[in-house]
Parts: sequence; structure tokens; C-alpha cells
Amino acid sequence: MSDHYAELLMYVAPEAVQQANQQWLTRIFERLNLSRRNADHLDLHSLWRAPELLVTQTCGYPLMTQLRGQVRVIGRPRYELAHSSHGEHCSLLLTRDDNPRTALADFYNSRGVINGHDSNSGMNLLRERLAPLQRDGRFFTRVGISGAHRESLRWLREDCADLAAIDSVTYDYLALFAPQEVAGLRIVTHSAPSPTLPYIGPLHLRDEQVAQIRQAMNLALQDLPQVVETLGIQEVLSASEDDYHVLLGPRFHTQRVGTISYIKIPFRYY
Repeated sequence: MSDHYAELLMYVAPEAVQQANQQWLTRIFERLNLSRRNADHLDLHSLWRAPELLVTQTCGYPLMTQLRGQVRVIGRPRYELAHSSHGEHCSLLLTRDDNPRTALADFYNSRGVINGHDSNSGMNLLRERLAPLQRDGRFFTRVGISGAHRESLRWLREDCADLAAIDSVTYDYLALFAPQEVAGLRIVTHSAPSPTLPYIGPLHLRDEQVAQIRQAMNLALQDLPQVVETLGIQEVLSASEDDYHVLLGPRFHTQRVGTISYIKIPFRYY
């Protein structure tokens, strides 16, 4: 079968990013001489598991908690952006400029917001950073769930929350192409570094097919310098599930950080 699904849905805003993703996917399919199927009828979880999938992107945390052993990791992007490089990104812990708190510990008993239950950058990396600061199993007075990083930023701007962890790639894209969405906010600190979000394909892909897809992704980048400039992706690095085991390490799974348990809270996406 020569037609496959392919979508890049983890970073879809601002519009320039979405357009660059589509240009990249089109060139990848041209390089592989394949046809692309319409995936509008598939939700994200169905897309991740579709046997007709060629390539898509997932978050590292659901890769290890929901998709482990069910997909093939094709690679991971090497961004060269203000807060993301060398195949790693992080979470930026943000607050409003007018918030008097400065050190992270000052945010004890403040209001937190996360983008969703299974996000590495919105929850897992935040949990790791706050766990040493908890008291009797609690850090925030309450934790809201916004549904998306951009919504978490809006909660901060509108004084509905005091602290949020925002994926550094999301932040860098907004700072470049929609600076009004991060205006009036400041970085309190960074999280631990984490592998960038993996590109995945179906489990039945053979090693040589994985290498072929990754090569086509890199050749397509070489063909499209304007896409490289917009996305900040210099290359797709080889990667495997082993690179993401760090996200399940003990430092991420030991504490409660709010009125709800961060041990089993799955959060949402980008």
C-alpha cells in the first residue's frame, strides 16, 4: 500500500509553524514517492496507533506510559531555538511580570495550571522541579487543567493562575511569531532537560524502513531552507525508546505537588 497517514500535531501554532509542517510533510512524501491519506477522521490516539501511519509526533511521556512497545521511534528533532538545542528541550516555568514571587520556592501555596494529564513538559517536568519543595505532599493550593500550553499562558495573562510549565519549543515559536501571547510574562526558572518530542511510526516498520523515513525527513529539510528557518529543526536525529526512559526515573515519580497526586496525573498536550 502506497498511501499513508502523516501529521505533525504537537506544534501547530502559530500559523507559520503549521504551514512549515505541511510543506515538510509534502516534501517527505515526494522523496519517498508515496501518497498521503487524509487523517481528519482520526483523533490523536488513533493516529498514533494506525497501521497505515508513516510518521507523526508524540510527547515523550505518553510514548513511555501509553505507547511503549506499540510504535517504532523514527527519530527526534534537533532544534536550534532560544531554549531548545542538541536534541533536548525543557519546560519554562512562567509567571506574570507583576507577580511579586521571584524564586520557585516562593510559589508555595500559589495557583498552578497544567495543560493536561499526560504532558511531559506541562506536568512531568514541572512535577520533577516542584517535588523537592513540597510540604506534607502539597505545593499548590490548587491546580487547574487548561487543555493546552497556549491556554495555560492565557490563564497566566488573565491572572487565573500564578505558575505554569510551558514547553520551550512552544514558547520559542510564540515569542518569534506571536509575541503578544507571551507578553507580560517572565521565566522563573527552567526544568531539567528532556529529549525532544519523538517522531513515531507503526510497530511493523523494519529497521531499514525507519532509517529510510528518517533519511527522507532530513533530505526534505535540506530541500526546504525556509522550513528549517521557521521550525528551527536542523536535523532529525536517530532515537529509540531507550532515550525516553529518563522520563520514568525516580525523580519524576515520588511526590504530590498539589491537591491532586502528580504520581498518576496524566496531562494534555501542546
